Formats: sequence, structure tokens, C-alpha cells
Amino acid sequence: MTKQQAPVAKNEYYDVTFTDLTHDGLGVAKVDGFPLFVKHALPGERAKVKVIKVKKGYGYGRLMELYEPSPDRVEPPCPVYRQCGGCQLQHLSYEGQLKAKEKQVKEVLARIGKLEGVTVHPVIGMKNPWRYRNKAQVPVGEREGGLVAGFYKERSHEIIDMDACLIQQEANDVVVQTVKRIAERYGIPPYDEATHKGVLRHIVARYGTATGEVMVVLVTRTERLPHEQEIVRAIVRDIPNVKSIVQNVNPERTNVIFGAKTRVLWGSEFITDRIGDIQFAISARSFYQVNPEQTKVLYDKALEYAELTGSETVMDAYCGIGTISLFLARKAKHVYGVEIVPEAIEDAKRNAELNGIRNVTFEVGAAEDVIPRWYQEGIRADCLVVDPPRKGCDASLLETIIAMKPPRVVYVSCNPATLARDLRILEDGGYETIEVQPVDMFPHTAHVECVAKIRLR
Repeated sequence: MTKQQAPVAKNEYYDVTFTDLTHDGLGVAKVDGFPLFVKHALPGERAKVKVIKVKKGYGYGRLMELYEPSPDRVEPPCPVYRQCGGCQLQHLSYEGQLKAKEKQVKEVLARIGKLEGVTVHPVIGMKNPWRYRNKAQVPVGEREGGLVAGFYKERSHEIIDMDACLIQQEANDVVVQTVKRIAERYGIPPYDEATHKGVLRHIVARYGTATGEVMVVLVTRTERLPHEQEIVRAIVRDIPNVKSIVQNVNPERTNVIFGAKTRVLWGSEFITDRIGDIQFAISARSFYQVNPEQTKVLYDKALEYAELTGSETVMDAYCGIGTISLFLARKAKHVYGVEIVPEAIEDAKRNAELNGIRNVTFEVGAAEDVIPRWYQEGIRADCLVVDPPRKGCDASLLETIIAMKPPRVVYVSCNPATLARDLRILEDGGYETIEVQPVDMFPHTAHVECVAKIRLR
């Protein structure tokens, strides 16, 4: 279908009925079989839409008038929801969100994975799906001479100034507002992307949900932070439970948040938090799950699927700072964790020490290189756990798993589409997918995590 043949035209209006949601939370309607994707629309709704963009096989529309709302539609409680790009589903009831995520997982497993008859359980949601994020990373800018700090407007670099984010821990809101006020008081110029001038680029807040400890990170363009001592004293005075104040220097023209250099301005280099009864040390740049309450649910399910009795050797590919490895180590004979990021492995070793867990071995490297070497050294996995990034498992790691045939594989996934693709490869290599448990780690967003239980046929 070429652009000329599309049955819709830009800036024209159409009456449509929405039939589905995309994986990123857009409503889907069809005009003569031609898909239109529309923000803030829900399945079952009838509406008038304006076409704002026409691509080769699909288009984008804007919701102009709702004739028939979905019974699952709710009023978003966040005042900046329609401008901010942080959440996609606040206009859908929480029950509706969980149903939509379950449907997404089922459809993707069938369409991409060609997996028939696999049990997909209902999504495990949160009792209170608000105020769950333990980390805020907020860009700083200037408007009418005053400092603004908030999230970017969707698909733009315009900062939406906000006092509170309803999916952030309240302690993080306090950090952002307090630091903004202190920086303004001492005339700290915000970073300007266009001119590459100014000092303060981002305010990052981290909060230990179980411990109440707070970390404040000031990301600056310059090594020198003007009024450093006064700013530190003011933060210590005004922010409850602050344990760590850190400066990170990022002098580059980039939209990456952190630079290579980090120094402690006051207090500790780390704060601590717990998931279950395992303690974690978290530094400014540590990777750590942003929703510890649901992380425990996810890892408990991974532990259940691993079926450990205490005599097993487990391998954890993509082990990060050792979160899953340490959970598994208490029920296994020995856990071997591998991760390509050297700083994460340093954190993993520190976390093992912090918890007195000795039956773990952590190594830096690519899983597809390290795991075959372990096998050559005579180490055999009774269970292999993978928790890859959004792009899924490296193809050569999947080949390694198929060649080495561990009896059980547990796949923790943050992207149902790449999970489905990888499960298909494992199925073709002699494995069977037994069941999949989705977990809602990020309420009010379109993301869903899954744990899959896989056995060698």
C-alpha cells in the first residue's frame, strides 16, 4: 500500500471504533483495513479522530471527540499526564491495565513464538499501584529566568515542570523540589543543550524503600560546583534521611545522563536497600530494580520455577549486580553469575559479601563466551537463568544453551516480543515452555515483565 493509496489523508477527520492496544499503549482503529494508532484511546471506544501522520502501511491520529467511552476508562489523577511521556495508561483502570498486559503476552507468544497451549497466568499486579519508583532522574532547565525540573514532554526536549510524580516515591519528589530550590537560591545556572553552557544537568534521587535511606546525585557539566559547601549543608539540613550526596560530572554534548567521573561530596558512597531478606548496596550508577516490591514477586517466581533442592549448580547469564544470583544462592549448591559490565560485577561481589553469601562466583564477560568456558572446565548447570536487556538473548547464547542442554531454563524478560522470539528458538532446539507468569513491575506504563519456566524435552 503506497502513501497515495492510503484510505486516509493527513488533517482529515474520521469516525472510528478502536479494537486493540499496541505494545506501547496506543489505541488501534482501522479505516478500510488501514491501521491508525491513537494516544489515550481504548478498545471498544467509538470516537472522531484527526489523522496527523500517514506512513506506508499505517497512520497516527489524534483523539478529537469521544462518542462512546470504554467502561474501563478513568480520569487520570496526574495533572500533567497528557503532556508528560512517562506513563501511557493512566486513563485505563488498573484492572483494565492488567487484562491488557495479559492479552499482550498471550498474543505475542502465539504470533511471534508460534507457541500453542502454553499456560499464561493472569498478571500479578500491585495492591497499591502508585508511588513505587525508587529512582528519579530529572533534567533541569530554565524558563522565564527560573529553574524548572521535571520529565520531558513526549518526543521532545521540552521539560514539563512538576511538583510531584504519582509513580515516584514521595522521598524522591522531596529531593527534586529541595535541590531545585537550593540551586536557585545559589544561582546555579542550569545546563542549556543548545549552547552547551550552564552547570546543573540532572537531579538524580535514589531511595531505599526498606531502609528509608536517601541518595542525592547532582549531575553537572563542569568539574567545579559553585557554592559546593553551602549547597551540601543546605541539602543535609533540608532533606530527611539523606545518607549520600554525590556529584557526577558529564562534560559531553550528549543525552546520556551520567558521565564517567563520580565523587562523593558528603556521607557514604552507597545507600542500602533490601529485597526480601537480602541487602543491596546501591551507588549512584548501580543498576537496581526500580520497583523492589514487585521485584521480590518476580524473583520468588523465578526461584519457584528453578525448582532448587540445595544440590544444584545454577548459572545466571546477565547477572547484573547479583540480585537474582543471591536469591538463588540460598537454595542452590553454587551459583555462577556472568555480566558484561565490570562495575556491576564489582557491585555483585560487594553484595555477596554484605550478605555473607559465599556459594557464588561472579565473572565479567559476555555470557556466550564465559558459559562455554565454564562447561569446558567441567562445570555443568542443572538450571540456567537468563534476564537479558530488552533486545533479548544474544543468538550465540541461545545456541550455547541448546548445545549444553541444562535440564531447566528460567527466562526473566522485560520484553514479551523478544521473549516469544527466544522461546521459539529454544523450542526448536529441544526445549518445552511449561508456563509463563507476567508481573506488573511498572503500573500505568505499557511495560510488562514475565518469567517463563522451560524444560529440556
